[in-house]
Amino acid sequence: MESMNENAIQDDHQVAKAELTRGHDHLWNIIFSYVNSMSLKCAAELGIADEIYRHGQPLPLSVLLNKLSILPSRTDSFRRLMRLLVHSGLFARSTAGDEEEETYALTPISASFLVTSKAENMSPFVLAMIDPVFVDPHHCLSRWFTTADEPPTPTAFDLFHGKPLFEFTGNNPEFNVNFNRGMASDANFMAKLILGQCGDDVFRGLRSLVDVGGGTGALATAIADAYPQTKCSVFDLPHVLASLQGNPTVAAIAGDMFEFVPPADAVILKWILHDWNDEDCVRILRNCKKAIPPKEEGGKVIIIEMVMKLENEEDGSIHDETTETQLLWDVFIMGPVPGKERSEAEWKSIFLAAGFSGYSITPILGLRSLIQLFY
Repeated sequence: MESMNENAIQDDHQVAKAELTRGHDHLWNIIFSYVNSMSLKCAAELGIADEIYRHGQPLPLSVLLNKLSILPSRTDSFRRLMRLLVHSGLFARSTAGDEEEETYALTPISASFLVTSKAENMSPFVLAMIDPVFVDPHHCLSRWFTTADEPPTPTAFDLFHGKPLFEFTGNNPEFNVNFNRGMASDANFMAKLILGQCGDDVFRGLRSLVDVGGGTGALATAIADAYPQTKCSVFDLPHVLASLQGNPTVAAIAGDMFEFVPPADAVILKWILHDWNDEDCVRILRNCKKAIPPKEEGGKVIIIEMVMKLENEEDGSIHDETTETQLLWDVFIMGPVPGKERSEAEWKSIFLAAGFSGYSITPILGLRSLIQLFY
């Protein structure tokens, strides 16, 4: 009997040791996850995907090193970088034999999103989101959580930079350009997705549309090109609209969405409302409601946002990559803006408070959804 008890204790110790080891490994994985982002940024800055794409076939390491002007003394370091990027699924590595030099090829992810000549190129978005302007404020999140000041500092971005995001962009032309390029690259991809999946259901028959906070006009231009009968306008702050001058496809209207929204059959807000708290979202949507006719006359508000899955939902996919990405993004935007991502119940509460009587949600991919509001 004593022998059996001793064996059971040893087994328990082994299990506890294995769990401790797994926990330690998992903690390390979390600690160093930022290296994935930094490596992706490096790949985008170097233009690795562009060089492989221009070659038209897998590129030998020596040729890639030469084309990227990598210093000979850093060949091994570059090989280690590529090893991580291969593990992340961004590139593929192969060798013909033990004596053959390794070659690198694009994967579907890098071929679609990291080749700058492609319409779906997301390199500007990568570089904008990993810019130190966005990353640095996250180093003071704990200080922001515990700092009691009057009036309260809205975000960690304000605490670190001394001013809100949109004031910062207005005062920093270089960052403003990079930020708007990043938003435009995402808008281009989303426009292609939306127009391909549900364009006619959403946009056909509209005489006019205003893209509120539409930035450089990427989304509005794509809609106008697909539906020439729809008069499309971009409504944004004056310093944002500077790059829209001379665009023959869409009109530029300067103004503040908290004051008014120009009238149109439809108003579209892509990734705008998550920047703001619930009360501000209601203010914005009430102005949108004033700008459109009722549902019977074709009026609608179109919103592109995340619809979060709550952790207490009984959904077997709650721990999948899509949900993790939504959670990561929700904490990311905690740095620069006072808003948040919301569940369907939270969105519904805002819609009702703004005076809308009906809505529909169409998932786009897994991360974001297209929401239509009516009254």
